[in-house]
Amino acid sequence: MIDDHRSTCPINLSLEVFGDKWSLLIIRDMIFGGKRHFRELLRSQEGISSNILADRLKTLLEIGMLTKRDDPSHKQKAIYSLTEMAIALVPIMAHLGAWGRRYLPVSEELSIRAQLMEEGGPALWKRFMDELRAEHLGAPGETEGPTVRQTLQAAYEDVMARKARELVRAGK
Repeated sequence: MIDDHRSTCPINLSLEVFGDKWSLLIIRDMIFGGKRHFRELLRSQEGISSNILADRLKTLLEIGMLTKRDDPSHKQKAIYSLTEMAIALVPIMAHLGAWGRRYLPVSEELSIRAQLMEEGGPALWKRFMDELRAEHLGAPGETEGPTVRQTLQAAYEDVMARKARELVRAGK
């Protein structure tokens, strides 16, 4: 209903979903970090509190960005999954990362994934989305070689290892 929103402008409606500082970070951690459980999401680098996380997960479930099911390995755990609506954010995340790299003071280690997503362009985004559909929606998928997430993680680890070696050489 229009009364529930400031307007029906698509940008306004999108901001009503992602206008807080946590929702996109939760989606980011699920997409790029493979996090699927509450406790994993709670360990966000940005330090989300448990009550805020619970509230944002509830909202993301209500609007259809996520689904939730019981974890068969543990009675008290739930597994969160991305829906198609959330998976469709991969290109937007890639563009946000590219914009951040271009205009903001990012660190090399935390921007390497964004760099690779930007360089990989739409072909990489599509492959990543297909992998996410297989992982979260049970869609058939082909997995030859490392996944996009594994490639991005390996690049991050390479940067971290190089920086550690540089610190050792510098005597720090």
